[in-house]
Amino acid sequence: MTRDLHEKLGSMEYEKLFAGMEPKALTHPATVRKLGSAATLKRGTLLAKSSGTGGDGKLVIFGTSAGTNETLTADCVLCDDLDVGTSTDENALVYISGNFNEAALIMASGASLTEADRDALRERGIILGTVQNP
Repeated sequence: MTRDLHEKLGSMEYEKLFAGMEPKALTHPATVRKLGSAATLKRGTLLAKSSGTGGDGKLVIFGTSAGTNETLTADCVLCDDLDVGTSTDENALVYISGNFNEAALIMASGASLTEADRDALRERGIILGTVQNP
């Protein structure tokens, strides 16, 4: 069977999660805290780490309200879609460094990054940038 050279064979959409190649994107395993209602966290979700006397060291969606004596600090970006239930915490692979498109990051509804959040991410090796439309 032959094909015409002008025939469209497929297409590609740009994800736009990454804004650049430096610093190199590195991954690490982590634990995402169970949710109040089951949901699928999408690739590119910005996660915050729980600390403080009320913290448990687990990750939650950035913009989640902190519990009593808990501090939530912007920490990493989710590598792949993850189904999180209500009964158990989930293991996940997260980006702990890289150059990410700030506009592509997913956060809790109404959440926004402050300069302190950007600084916390930069200290961890995550740089935020922008992507031009192709």
